[in-house]
Amino acid sequence: GQSSLASPIPLRRFTLCRRMGKGGSSTAAVEAPAVRGAKGKLVARTDFFWDDNDEPHAARRKAIMKAHPEVSKLTGPEWRSKYICLFALVLPQIWLSVVTADLPWLPYLAIAYVFGATITQALFLAIHELAHNLFFKSPLHNRLFSMVANWPIGIPYTIPFRGYHLEHHKFQGVDGVDTDVPSYFEAQHIRGPLSKTAWACCQILTYALRPMFIKAQDITAMHVTNWAVQIAFDAAMLYAFGWRPLAYMVLCILLAGGLHPCAGHFISEHYVFPHLAPKQETYSYYGPLNYLTWNVGYHNEHHDFPYIPWSRLPELRRIAPEFYDNLAVCESWVGVIWDYIMRDDVGPYNRVKRPMPKEE
Repeated sequence: GQSSLASPIPLRRFTLCRRMGKGGSSTAAVEAPAVRGAKGKLVARTDFFWDDNDEPHAARRKAIMKAHPEVSKLTGPEWRSKYICLFALVLPQIWLSVVTADLPWLPYLAIAYVFGATITQALFLAIHELAHNLFFKSPLHNRLFSMVANWPIGIPYTIPFRGYHLEHHKFQGVDGVDTDVPSYFEAQHIRGPLSKTAWACCQILTYALRPMFIKAQDITAMHVTNWAVQIAFDAAMLYAFGWRPLAYMVLCILLAGGLHPCAGHFISEHYVFPHLAPKQETYSYYGPLNYLTWNVGYHNEHHDFPYIPWSRLPELRRIAPEFYDNLAVCESWVGVIWDYIMRDDVGPYNRVKRPMPKEE
């Protein structure tokens, strides 16, 4: 079907996801039922979906490799990525931060939202690719280049992000380790449309602050280097052009991680939507916004094979359709934000959690 972004979204009849293929069930093993009220209506959850089984991606990866060993040829860096990142994202965003400084508020905000926030979101996801060593063969080169991609974001975060994100892959949903899962504080206080709207407007702040309260990182030489490189860049921008370009960069962070179409991926990737697929904890999105976001919508594929770069994820799906055509998919990132805000049965508790593994 066509993406709902191409036409107005019917507010009462919008369908977030659909089931593809002929039958089959998700490989995620979350057996917790949807919560229903007295009249059978789906209502807000009061706890997470707890699951004692392993996350589904390792098992699916093993099965795909057995059925399609040629998939291994898709792994490894994408040589074009560094040029796309530098010339289509980093330099244009720096340029925009300077040339928009004296614009009136209306065009300034319009450019910041339409272009600046979209570029910032793409920079977030370029850093995501770099966290998986998918720009260069050398891990060190990926880390150093990620600091360049970090420049137009204004705030140093690429090295902390790498550590937290790799743990998210290895320990998906594990209590106290996967900081991608909302905290109990968020889940208990974000309950209705107003609070969910406020959360959606500043969800990037929760992603930034939550890890510090759940699992603080040790400071390494790379953390210090990230801070030093970013502070040097910010100081150079401040000296050459004043404070306004830096304010533009921070504004773009807030817009990119708020009510922006591309920000829908934060919600769509791992929330459980019980009215659609009560046993599924990772969703893919195959719509046009992937062109702006390094194919991050191919999220089941990415978690199954984190070392396949953005450009080859569609090929993975083409090679192994029997493993993906039976999964529910997200049809619209705009729609997923709407459903998150307006549906009583979707909220911060709609995430799969796993108990911390017991030490042998």
